[in-house]
Amino acid sequence: MTNAMGHGVNQRDLIKMTPAEVDAFLAERHAMTMSTISRDGSIHSVAMWYGFLEGAVAFETKAKAQKVTNLRRDPRLTCLVEAGESYDQLRGVSLVGTGEIIDDPDRMWELGVSVFERYNAPYTEELKPFVEAMLNKRVVVKLNVAKTVTWDHRKLGLPAMG
Repeated sequence: MTNAMGHGVNQRDLIKMTPAEVDAFLAERHAMTMSTISRDGSIHSVAMWYGFLEGAVAFETKAKAQKVTNLRRDPRLTCLVEAGESYDQLRGVSLVGTGEIIDDPDRMWELGVSVFERYNAPYTEELKPFVEAMLNKRVVVKLNVAKTVTWDHRKLGLPAMG
């Protein structure tokens, strides 16, 4: 792609999402790929439902899960959310940072309700047993973001594909 002066245009800059667009995208109902580093240095990636704790992306997971074991050894964490069925519609957010393992019941409850409401139904007191069961023998992992990488191919104005 070139501009009127014949100089190349950095497509990377054209497709970046604004902070407000990132917040809106992450607020949508998606699965997120959570990647940690295994003992042998390989990447361990799993799809996770996520919610928000104290304004940050967070997950609930089994306390003895491989991803928790990995984070206790090396807290580096990358999370990826993508959407779009064709190239012209691709958009995504990659969040790079560290995972904070939380076992405080009040903070875990806040995240548990957030995840429950995002993927199931509005929370009411009658649903308390379901959230309690969801958090049984679990911990919460809160992502403390150091770097955000985004793309939204819809900003390129490409003709629809597929």
